[in-house]
Amino acid sequence: MELRIEVLYVETTEGGQQTVNDNSLKYRDLRSSHPEFIYEGYSLSENEDSLEIAYHFNVPGLAEFFPSWSFSLISSREASVERRRLEELVFSLGMVELISYWKICCPPIVRVKARKLNAAQIEWWKKMYRKGLGEYFYVNGISAGDDFMDIVSSETAPATDTSLVSPAPAPATDTAKPITDAEKVPKVLIPVGGGKDSVVTLELLREGADRYGYVINPRQAMTDALAVSGIDSEKIITANRALDKNMLALNAQGYLNGHTPFSAIVAFSSTLAGYVNGLDHVALSNESSANETTIANSEVNHQYSKSYEFETDFRRYEREYIGSGVEYFSLLRPLSELQIARLFAKYDKYHSIFRSCNAASKRDEWCGVCPKCLFVFIILSPFLSGSELVSIFHKNIFEDLSLQETLDELVGFVPEKPFECVGSRNEARAALELTIIKYNERNSALPPLLMYYSGNLKRDATPFDPEEMFTSLNEDNAAPQRFLALVKAAVTGVAG
Repeated sequence: MELRIEVLYVETTEGGQQTVNDNSLKYRDLRSSHPEFIYEGYSLSENEDSLEIAYHFNVPGLAEFFPSWSFSLISSREASVERRRLEELVFSLGMVELISYWKICCPPIVRVKARKLNAAQIEWWKKMYRKGLGEYFYVNGISAGDDFMDIVSSETAPATDTSLVSPAPAPATDTAKPITDAEKVPKVLIPVGGGKDSVVTLELLREGADRYGYVINPRQAMTDALAVSGIDSEKIITANRALDKNMLALNAQGYLNGHTPFSAIVAFSSTLAGYVNGLDHVALSNESSANETTIANSEVNHQYSKSYEFETDFRRYEREYIGSGVEYFSLLRPLSELQIARLFAKYDKYHSIFRSCNAASKRDEWCGVCPKCLFVFIILSPFLSGSELVSIFHKNIFEDLSLQETLDELVGFVPEKPFECVGSRNEARAALELTIIKYNERNSALPPLLMYYSGNLKRDATPFDPEEMFTSLNEDNAAPQRFLALVKAAVTGVAG
């Protein structure tokens, strides 16, 4: 069967915003032409200071893929690594990694040769794929029911080398006085993306934990944030993730493409990094706002793998099928984006180095015109002066009337939020209204974008209590009590 590939799945505006195309016919044709995706296996090797992983995926008749990961091993690690748990973590990371390759042509059968999965595990992975690819299906105009994929696993896994991973020699300790669990300072791995959220986590754990940093494919904003935080370079764990060039070539040719649940990769890879380095916890920086869907009245959520639903599912899966002993949780889950912005405003030493813009991430800049730039500008505007904001973004984004449509999406004037990691509609409204109050108190004229919002605000919108928004905590969180106490203290302190 000859298949012509003519159009890419998405159009991209100057600011990085995506628009929907109907690729449902292409989806059906590709699935018919390529009925099977095979997870062939993986290989492991250990160097003096790194753990190397190479995966092998195969779409018969189309291409083979060999993505790879390299994890640094810290010299001071005191890891007691069990081979079975390591294998489960490596295999599971591959189950997430394969999504980027499966979505090229969406084969209806995924054949897993690398591991035997039971029925409950298969259902877990299918749910994660379906919800994690919700945006991908929506943007491509694809209706994907529960039968979008069947996972078939082999009876036996391939034999692998059992000599990995050797723990580092344990440092000499004073055994005169045993240390009780209550006295131990927990070793916490903190994934850092370079934005304001992970900065707040770094600061909240400054006094309550032995902090370690985790970065995937480091960029300047990540390394700068860790340097400012004071974490020693020997406590920074780096993961280098390399995509297969065949996937990139097929994407360029017009095969299906789109958003994948990257935070699920962060979940499995950070737990793996913590386990092989002998750490106790992984503390994410996902806030309660990530639970809100991107498309109103639907399950489509750009941030699904940052949601509390995924966090709960992941913790259960890791406990039941891996059991590494590394506790994964989000420290900021009790908080809203508005509360996080209020805390971040205090940490001015990070203001010149943090970056959240995806459109200009490779240049380590703020583009100033994308939805993420506008949202971060909005959420910080109640807490920073106009000159402070301009020093960060190099422009007053509220002066840019070309962002009216993006503003409509952020505040809920239309059903669809931008496909970006942005806060809830009500938080954006609250931040804007608090900012307008600041302008009015100074008898200052509103800049054009604030004037536009004020003139179009539905006055019958649900009122909000700023004090309640700043002090209330979301009880749906998995933060251990010793860390939750730090969050409560910070919220109380900044409110005072």
